[in-house]
Amino acid sequence: MIQFPEGFVWGAATAAYQIEGAARDDGRGPSIWDTFSRTPGKVFAGHTGDVACDHYHRYAGDVALMAELGLRAYRFSISWPRIRPDGTGPVNPAGLDFYDRLVDELLGHGISPFVTLYHWDLPQPLEDRGGWTSRETAEQFAAYATAVYARLGDRVETWTTLNEPWCAAFLGYASGIHAPGRQDPAAAFAAAHHLMLGHGLAARALRAAGARTIGVTLNPDAVFPADPDSPADQEAVRVVEGVKNRIFFDPVLRGKYPDEVLEHIGRFTDLAFLADGDEKVIGEPIDLLGLNYYSPTYVRAKVGAPGSTAYPGTEGIEFLPPAGPVTEMGWQIEPSTLTVLLERISRDYPGVPLVITENGAAFDDAPSPADPDRVADPDRIAYLDGHLRAAHQAISRGVDLRGYLLWSLLDNFEWAEGYRKRFGIVHVDYDTQRRTIKDSGRWYRDVIRRNGLAD
Repeated sequence: MIQFPEGFVWGAATAAYQIEGAARDDGRGPSIWDTFSRTPGKVFAGHTGDVACDHYHRYAGDVALMAELGLRAYRFSISWPRIRPDGTGPVNPAGLDFYDRLVDELLGHGISPFVTLYHWDLPQPLEDRGGWTSRETAEQFAAYATAVYARLGDRVETWTTLNEPWCAAFLGYASGIHAPGRQDPAAAFAAAHHLMLGHGLAARALRAAGARTIGVTLNPDAVFPADPDSPADQEAVRVVEGVKNRIFFDPVLRGKYPDEVLEHIGRFTDLAFLADGDEKVIGEPIDLLGLNYYSPTYVRAKVGAPGSTAYPGTEGIEFLPPAGPVTEMGWQIEPSTLTVLLERISRDYPGVPLVITENGAAFDDAPSPADPDRVADPDRIAYLDGHLRAAHQAISRGVDLRGYLLWSLLDNFEWAEGYRKRFGIVHVDYDTQRRTIKDSGRWYRDVIRRNGLAD
């Protein structure tokens, strides 16, 4: 038996726009994802999150499923447009009422709520005024966080400000494959800074209001050189890590951007968005660091390579295609790289407890024609098993990893991929909204019960 530490937190995660539906109910305003998903060609088959998993109306049944799976924690995000439909105005009581009911339902089943305040669904009126390229958005985010805490803070202990600011900034404003769909590297760097400023302002506001456990969730790359003996490939790794990892980790955990990252950003913008005192705000102390991880990144130096639009300034760097087995997303499956990443973070940024806030895999699975109550997904079980073993290996080497929140509880709206990619350990029939626990869900229930893995 591979045993995890006593008190290790086992749970699962979702995000508001991906599961809630009820896009126009009870005063909810439009988000950038409502707009983006209605823009022709942006989301597979024109899918939207209008209905999604209808969790807004079915939350009680979904919480009962969580209890059946033995979850100890549930990470979910708050929909900013439900709370402040225009991003800045009066609080919408009906929006807060929903999360009030959800939190009470979770606690009634012995499940700890882990709240994420921002998982990419920016109110559209704020985007119309510049979105995350504007300092106003960071300031309004802190005000929104304060309003949510005022309603839920008496029962929610763990608060996460942002989910994956790299995706929000660089997929949203540089490559344009996520909302709001802009393609402007200078805007992406401004957005990255204001996202982190919003994190710092919100963390300060939450702390002042009495929050006990505050964190942020980042999605670092585990970057490896194609040739470990090549200085050029090692330099390529350094550049990619700068624009993906250090641009967030250093200001949050060291209170300062690295000089080489500022120099890199300076190739695209004059840094006018960086005001005196911002780095100190971003470096507001946190109590835990959430990490989302799915797949490694391999790079090599190659003259003439175009780089990646999601990583501005990586010209001359080739991002290698996956080698070996992949998930339905085309992401390379290499669990041992999670151990390497956790050790790197623990070494480079010591002193902050870690939680894996997302890890999982999309595979093409469906109920068996012979048994509609059975969804066999052995590939997902193998993926999860491998990554949990890698996480345990990191713990055995001294990494302070406190929990694992699987992505995802439910099949859901997978952003630009629409509904064609399924990450859930619970299958969702989108026509009927019928839920079916997959084999991976039953397997995960046994992992939680044992607090470990079979040999």
